[in-house]
Amino acid sequence: MKTALSIAGTDPTGGAGIMADLKSFHAREVYGMAVVTSVVAQNTMGVQKIQNIDLDILESQLKCVFDDIVPNAIKTGMLPTKEIMEIIVKYVNKGIPYVIDPVMVASSGHNLIGEDAKIFLKENLFKYATLVTPNIPEAETIVNFKIKNEEDIKRAGEKILKDYKPKSVIIKGGHLVTDPVDYLFIDNKVLTFSSPRISTKNTHGTGCTFSAVITAELAKGKSLETAVGIAKKFITQAILKNPELGKGHGPLNHFAYKNDI
Repeated sequence: MKTALSIAGTDPTGGAGIMADLKSFHAREVYGMAVVTSVVAQNTMGVQKIQNIDLDILESQLKCVFDDIVPNAIKTGMLPTKEIMEIIVKYVNKGIPYVIDPVMVASSGHNLIGEDAKIFLKENLFKYATLVTPNIPEAETIVNFKIKNEEDIKRAGEKILKDYKPKSVIIKGGHLVTDPVDYLFIDNKVLTFSSPRISTKNTHGTGCTFSAVITAELAKGKSLETAVGIAKKFITQAILKNPELGKGHGPLNHFAYKNDI
């Protein structure tokens, strides 16, 4: 069985963060592992409190994983401080497939990362990434200009590749007013992945889940294009068949999509 590691924050209601990642790994038949960066008090209505993990405990978690079960693929989510990233960079520069979900702002609008951490993420972690998976607001933060249409998306994708040197980047189109089209920039070409827009408020954890599925598929040795294609179908079904839980933006159904194992 292949293995995947998530390095991210928690969600006690199970919709996002490492909880969503582990569900996604399990659904894709990959053995999931998790290192906690932050304990986050959140639910479908938003983020209430955040407690970042002590740096010694963080590094001990990572050492325990890599001393025993070296993952076939890694993803990072919420990395709230530069000091946390300085530890993590030592573990993601080993040539293992690495997916960055550049979590910066919660869907509730709560800021999850400091300014110095944003700079460190772009300049010191992106270059080790197999794939970076920003949504449009995150991509705007990375490139420092507004993204309103396809032309802006293409300019942003090209700028991220040129300035920060990840192997590839996918800018997710869920915030577009049209149907959500994702743009994958890879090997000097742009591939698009589209699906019909689903009318629902229950989209909590979509970014975590999407990037986790890609990570699981890379762990199994799938090509990046295949991994993204599966993740797009997975996330569409997960939203469409969401369990309608919670009083706010509810979680997804991580077990709705069964094909292409």
